[in-house]
Amino acid sequence: MKCNLCPVSCGAERETSAGACSARRLKIAKYYLHPFEEPPISFKNGSGCIFFCGCSLGCAFCQNFPVSRSVTGKTIDKFQLADIFRYLESAGAENINLVTPTQYLRDIAGAFEIYRPKIPVVYNTHGYENAEGLKIAEGFTDIYLTDVKFIDPSLAARYTSRADYAVYALPAARFMAQKPLKMTEDGKMLSGCIVRHLVLPQAVYDSLKVIEFVKTLPESVYFSVMSQYTPCGEISSFPELNRGITRREYNRVLRAVKESGLKNVYVQDISSADCKFIPEWDF
Repeated sequence: MKCNLCPVSCGAERETSAGACSARRLKIAKYYLHPFEEPPISFKNGSGCIFFCGCSLGCAFCQNFPVSRSVTGKTIDKFQLADIFRYLESAGAENINLVTPTQYLRDIAGAFEIYRPKIPVVYNTHGYENAEGLKIAEGFTDIYLTDVKFIDPSLAARYTSRADYAVYALPAARFMAQKPLKMTEDGKMLSGCIVRHLVLPQAVYDSLKVIEFVKTLPESVYFSVMSQYTPCGEISSFPELNRGITRREYNRVLRAVKESGLKNVYVQDISSADCKFIPEWDF
């Protein structure tokens, strides 16, 4: 079957060749209880994260670079993935967190047909999604955890070669934002949508555009502003990316968030920009 699960629509026959995402068969780099997601996601015991290999976006600055390029990782099948769901659930995971899952949507849907955990499922995406993929994801997703990385097409083209990022990511975020919000009394998310945005060096102007976009979404949507940018990946051609964001840059974004009137907001401390928060890959 030719793959058209993401906006690239490369048509790769994934059984025999890699797609534009560098992925072929179902491949993962790590699974564990992750304590550093947003509070209602990690909650008390940690989020049951599964890191999938490959990525259709391919940000130059990706902090999970070996995983996104499918350099590292272990090939599994849908039955083994279902067993990982069982393991994470039995280990006390607050949810099953599918990290960069788009390129394996059909395999993941097949694994949920084998075993559907009794805990929420998180669809943790870069946001570069099309209608075909989201239709599959909606069949098993309780919580959408999506990025809105860029609105300026020149930034998207510079760092990802996907100038049309916002053309797909903004409608995708609007679709995900329709997920009803359900929280437990003590603050665990059972259903809903969180929109993330990573502030980049010299790109505050685009962060302000993202804030304006998030203001147009339902009030039930949570907005997560991230200061964790750390120089990683293949950024030698991008001198502006060879430093973290400054406190002045971040404060401009935080001031705009405050002035926007958004109520459901998570904000990282600028000290989050540290390599110690990047996982070590198991496979």
